[in-house]
Amino acid sequence: MRLLSLFLLSFALSLHADPVRDFWFSGAEINRYELTQMRYGEAHPGHAEFIFVTEPFLTDTQVKNESGGSPSTDVLKLNALRTFNTGIYSYRTMTSTFQPINLAKFPHALKTNTSVQDWCGQAFLQLNRTDTGWRGELRSYFQQEGDRDFELSDVYLEDELWIQLRLDPSKLPLGEIELVPGAVYTRFAHQPIQADKASAMLEVHGKQSTYSVKYASLPRALEITFDTEFPHIIRQWKEIEPSGTTKATLTHRIMNSNYWSEHNAADAPMRKKLGLDPLAD
Repeated sequence: MRLLSLFLLSFALSLHADPVRDFWFSGAEINRYELTQMRYGEAHPGHAEFIFVTEPFLTDTQVKNESGGSPSTDVLKLNALRTFNTGIYSYRTMTSTFQPINLAKFPHALKTNTSVQDWCGQAFLQLNRTDTGWRGELRSYFQQEGDRDFELSDVYLEDELWIQLRLDPSKLPLGEIELVPGAVYTRFAHQPIQADKASAMLEVHGKQSTYSVKYASLPRALEITFDTEFPHIIRQWKEIEPSGTTKATLTHRIMNSNYWSEHNAADAPMRKKLGLDPLAD
């Protein structure tokens, strides 16, 4: 009887197994990429890090739920960082995007923000999801961009597609779509933040698949190559522009259950597991 009860319990648990939650709630996934970044018409070596981690998120104020507030939902957060130099300049960029795990209820991210720093100055862009689309704010030291607030209609953001791909590629938008280009691109190119017509395609090549986007009126295309099977690890991406191709290739990847506590000086050698200098960047 005891064996039967254990079998029934195991069977019941298997029916409620959620591989997405089982994987993403086991720790932080840290990916390190070898980066070739196009800037000023030249290719510059660097590196990029993608840190995927889950956290509770308040859906009204759209900030991390740290004290048990409501309404709240679990999000998969992507912190995407790039580090490279152009001549004497140092460049650092970071985009944080917050996508609810429940894609059926939340087909869009709730928030994304991007900061770009170089030795000339810095810029910051944030987009928050609203009932009708997006509310945005741009803060920049460039005169023609300045500080401004704006709204966007109910369209997809390029920056939210990366997480939706990791959760369920079958939910990615395909065909002719309206898409807001990635924030790092719009800041580097000083492009207005607005939707452009684009064509999106998903191709399966056995163990790996490629999601590609080509814009209609912008000289830009994006290709993301990832594992066909869950958890759909991103192996490479390309940003194709007339001046050349920015390319990033995965070199290191770790799943770290102690991520939140490894922030002391004694933990610096852990960076070697990601191919990073413990004392640099």
